[in-house]
Amino acid sequence: MRLCDLREKEVINTVNCRRLGCVADLVVDMKKGCIQAIVVPGPGRLGGLFGYDSEYVIPFECICKVGPDIILVDICEEKFLCECR
Repeated sequence: MRLCDLREKEVINTVNCRRLGCVADLVVDMKKGCIQAIVVPGPGRLGGLFGYDSEYVIPFECICKVGPDIILVDICEEKFLCECR
């Protein structure tokens, strides 16, 4: 699967059935050549109109299932929400 295929998928948190958004980026271990985490933009300023202050960095182990249209994750959102620099 390619990054462009992942970007089209909606990320859903199975804990609260909340839609988090679409995959924006990946964190890759260059030595091992494997995905460590997916990055999803967090809640935006004024609905994302003025950009995003934070992002969800979701470890690969928290991904439950990758389907044809969605990616199911099992996370505590506060724990994986990081401030953008």
